[in-house]
Amino acid sequence: MPRQILLLLTDLEIGGTPTVVRELALRLHREPGMAVEVACLGGRGMVAAQLAAAGIGVTALNASSPTDLRVLGQLILLIRRQGFDAVLSFLLHANAAAAIAKLFCRGVRFFQSIQTTQPEPRWHWQLQRLIHVAAEKIIVPSDSVAAAAQGRSGIPCRKIAVIPNALALQDFAPSPVPMQQTRPFPIGFIGRLDPVKRLGDLLTAVEQLDGLVHLHIFGDGPQRPALVAQSQRPGLRGRVTFHGVIPYPQPALAQIGMLVLPSLHEGFGLVLIEAMAAGVPVVARNVPGVRDVVRDGQTGLLADPADPTALAAAISRLLSDRTLCQRLIESARRDVAQRFTWNRVLPMYLSILRQ
Repeated sequence: MPRQILLLLTDLEIGGTPTVVRELALRLHREPGMAVEVACLGGRGMVAAQLAAAGIGVTALNASSPTDLRVLGQLILLIRRQGFDAVLSFLLHANAAAAIAKLFCRGVRFFQSIQTTQPEPRWHWQLQRLIHVAAEKIIVPSDSVAAAAQGRSGIPCRKIAVIPNALALQDFAPSPVPMQQTRPFPIGFIGRLDPVKRLGDLLTAVEQLDGLVHLHIFGDGPQRPALVAQSQRPGLRGRVTFHGVIPYPQPALAQIGMLVLPSLHEGFGLVLIEAMAAGVPVVARNVPGVRDVVRDGQTGLLADPADPTALAAAISRLLSDRTLCQRLIESARRDVAQRFTWNRVLPMYLSILRQ
């Protein structure tokens, strides 16, 4: 009998964690002795359709709000009915639901994953302190998340497994755009338009660059109206394009010559390794999570997080130094090949799930 694995997360909209779950599910699905399904607390999103197209069972529990307790009964019934051997949950709300489900699902192994270093809201970390006892292991993507989990939720070091996010390098063709001399030069952001991403700072940096770059924003989220309004300022008008949600990053990466991630809090930053794999140089902020992935001056440039001007200076530096740009591109792709491919990462998951 194959091992029956359930991957549980909050939603299946396009985003970093749903992408990680999708790619993990696809690989577990092909692994001998493994059967995998995916469930989310919310409704079906674009990632659910991608999983279903690959033949992976998907269940949306359709919670009406984060406090919709009805989904707990549905989750318990799902685990019992499908006879899952193990449940791996991602992010706080899914971790909490799985911790409650464990009380009613004897013989099932439970694992949790924390994917962020964001300190607020504090109650998230306080709740995680209570519920981590329901999991055999807490899986995190970086040493920075491990430190946050220990310091803010009191999770013992021995209980934490650091398993980085990963990709298939062959899925990312090297882009010719970064070495082109186009003006204004196309730079981009890929991700959800949430306040934590600090897109307003990036728009300010673009304004300071005075026409040297054109910013392409791929994604959607609650901050879009405010960002669109900011982009209409005289110094930004005509220099920002909003493309909306994209199902996969490759088409976006093929249009830009530099990826900029202005977040002040990241657990890992999956889009960073996607850009690095595609030969698109990265500029980000020197904050926990990001610096676990990007080596400043070696595989990308990290800016001081205190001031949007530092972002503008890093972007300008890459635009003016083509030798540095080429060196970062080559080093970054090598680094992804060595540290962040599924050939290296999948065995880490399997060693835990097959114990």
